[in-house]
Amino acid sequence: MTEATSATLTPDALAGVLADAPFVRLVATDDGDALAAAGLLARALRATDTPFQARVDPDPVPDDVDDGVAVAVGVDRGPHAIPGTGRPASTAAFAVARALGVEPDPVVALAGVVAAGSIPGADGSGDALDAAERAGRVERRPGVALPVSGGNVDGEETDAPSRAEALAASTLAVTRYSGDPEAARDALAPLGLPVDPDTDGRRRFASLVAVDAVDGDDASERAASAVERALRPYATDGPFETVGGYADVLDALAREAPGTGIALALASDPDASLRAAALDAWRRHGLAAHRALDAATVGRYDGCVVARVDASPAVLPTVARLVRDFRSPEPVAVALDEGAGRLAASSTGGGRAADDAATGPIGLGDACRTAAGEVGGDGWGTPARGGISTEDSDITAALAALREAI
Repeated sequence: MTEATSATLTPDALAGVLADAPFVRLVATDDGDALAAAGLLARALRATDTPFQARVDPDPVPDDVDDGVAVAVGVDRGPHAIPGTGRPASTAAFAVARALGVEPDPVVALAGVVAAGSIPGADGSGDALDAAERAGRVERRPGVALPVSGGNVDGEETDAPSRAEALAASTLAVTRYSGDPEAARDALAPLGLPVDPDTDGRRRFASLVAVDAVDGDDASERAASAVERALRPYATDGPFETVGGYADVLDALAREAPGTGIALALASDPDASLRAAALDAWRRHGLAAHRALDAATVGRYDGCVVARVDASPAVLPTVARLVRDFRSPEPVAVALDEGAGRLAASSTGGGRAADDAATGPIGLGDACRTAAGEVGGDGWGTPARGGISTEDSDITAALAALREAI
């Protein structure tokens, strides 16, 4: 099945369908934007007393629902979909919730926007940002977008990550200390940041991360723009300290612990145990992704960069995104685990070569399906990212077919 098989409904039209539905099944792609969007829709359905079910799947297929409606979130598939192409799925879900007569949580929507690779206020998220600012729920300030303030200090009895641990685990940047809390602690030490830094301290913290993200021979030109998502964050009264940190947690949970991710997206006021579980999964995921990237063997080909790694299936897509944003001069990045027979790919949506004029979206999900089909494997994905899994066939042959397909 290809990526695009439906005519996407407008938010008002989809809201009309949902308003009349006796039951709704939501199935979202495994990324933070789709998870946030599913959470916004589910909360709206709950507020209007519409029974629903929500789940996450790398390759969502909207199942038939007897006397109900199935909605694919994050991919354009089925008669009712919020695809997340053109603008983040979370911005469309925000509009659908409003059309249902519900005032959705703008912080969740903005977290989805950041998880989609955008920034609050852009790509159709102006309404969500306006709502959050009018309610006094967000405030932009200097600093780095982490899910925790780092207000705890080493040795304090708390389950929350310290500032150094959070910085090492963040997947909004790649630096010399990513994946290594001790190295992050050493990097932060000269700044002498107190538990609650002032504006100058936050600026110095942001400057450190900005410089380190673009420093080094392996940093790509794209790194300078990619790290912007991590800087000058929106502080928020949500379950995490910043909108960007919230986005990072959602993106990790969508792959690492989707059940916890659904619970978090549904919770208007997550309790301490849910927040702790989310942070723990995020921290493990981020550290594993960075360590896999640090140990990777990276090669450049025409149109893509391939990082050969040893990583769990949940971590591979994150590694591919990190390579795309911070290490790849090409528009497509692939994280390949030859031992497991799996790969994940991430695309900027541009043309074949980094310095070519863009020739339209590559359609990475369909490219992965095509390549997998040539070797008897399974392929999936969206226009911007995808994956391939092989069992009896050769994943390197699938990679070669993917390179041809893109």
